[in-house]
Amino acid sequence: MEISVDISMYPLQEEFRKPILAFINAIENETSIDVVKNDLSTQIHGDYNIIMKLLEKEMFSVFAQIPDSIFVLKFVGNNRLKKDGIYKEKRD
Repeated sequence: MEISVDISMYPLQEEFRKPILAFINAIENETSIDVVKNDLSTQIHGDYNIIMKLLEKEMFSVFAQIPDSIFVLKFVGNNRLKKDGIYKEKRD
């Protein structure tokens, strides 16, 4: 099963950009999923099991380093990148 997840991360500290970029870079290292970034959030699209294991690992890492962090996640039970036709454009 494929899913899509919309992620917003809020490290509650003065320097917030570096932890956000580090989290996104860690997510992007997983080559079997698609990552779409914008100014407000990051969307990941792909296999449910891969995404859930990746989120568990990377969110744990953030909480271990910056316990006062907030994640807002929205899950969709299909790959919106493929469903919306963006997938074809992105891959061409």
